[in-house]
Amino acid sequence: MPIKSGFVAIVGRPNAGKSTLINVLVGEKVSIVTPVPQTTRNRILGIVNRPDAQVVFVDTPGIHKPLSRLNQQMMTFVRQALAERDLAVLIVDASARFGRGDEFALQLLKEYAPKAILALNKIDLIPKPQLLPLIDRYSKLHDFEEIFPVSALHNDGVEDVLQAVIRLLPEGPQYFPPEIYTDQPERFLASEIIREKVIRHTQQELPHVTAVFIEQFEETETITRIHAMIVVERDSQRPIVLGAGGQRIKQIGTEARLELERLFPPKVFLELFVKIEPHWRDRRDLVAALDYRGEG
Repeated sequence: MPIKSGFVAIVGRPNAGKSTLINVLVGEKVSIVTPVPQTTRNRILGIVNRPDAQVVFVDTPGIHKPLSRLNQQMMTFVRQALAERDLAVLIVDASARFGRGDEFALQLLKEYAPKAILALNKIDLIPKPQLLPLIDRYSKLHDFEEIFPVSALHNDGVEDVLQAVIRLLPEGPQYFPPEIYTDQPERFLASEIIREKVIRHTQQELPHVTAVFIEQFEETETITRIHAMIVVERDSQRPIVLGAGGQRIKQIGTEARLELERLFPPKVFLELFVKIEPHWRDRRDLVAALDYRGEG
């Protein structure tokens, strides 16, 4: 029996809600979510399996001006995801002011993925009378297949987006086994969960300068041992991650371990270290190591 299938790139400005949307669509946490923009650094696949469809959503870094080698790699991921998609979903923060970043996102769609759906996210944050003028504005800026008001955080309107995606996809093969919901390897999942906790505990002080590298990952039937290196750029940033008397890194480790144990039951032993790597965001080897597909 033929099914609808294909790759769908979810794109938008930083903090528009892409990762929240993809997690709700997939029904599993495949992309970390923080209040800090530009959290997603890789193309992350989240797979939705239905009896009549398999939709492979590609979460992408927020569209932004690349100022470092890391940012350049992130924008390369965005363009590749758009170029290789069957359909694109542009997600826009409906509560934010329209700006040059939105113009750039629309230009990327015109260039790489003219066939697109628009999801106006965070409608719970704006008065209802503002919604129709917003829909009218975007409908004049791009020939979207469909436009949906949604609140990804509250799972409002998300199923409508999914059904529209399925309608617009071609018939095709099942790209992944039905029990698979992401293509990410376990090491990458572990590093992202740790990084999420680091960002949540240091967001005002260290917005974008941390990375997490898994140095050891050993699984047995009774325990998973993970040794992770949290990288910062300057001497002054190391004590921020550690906290007074090491309390902050202890809290980061506890929260990360509890979440990791849901992925790798029954028990996780997690050891965290902090290392200083000056200007790591411009180092080709370290930036390349963050791409779990090995394409740096």
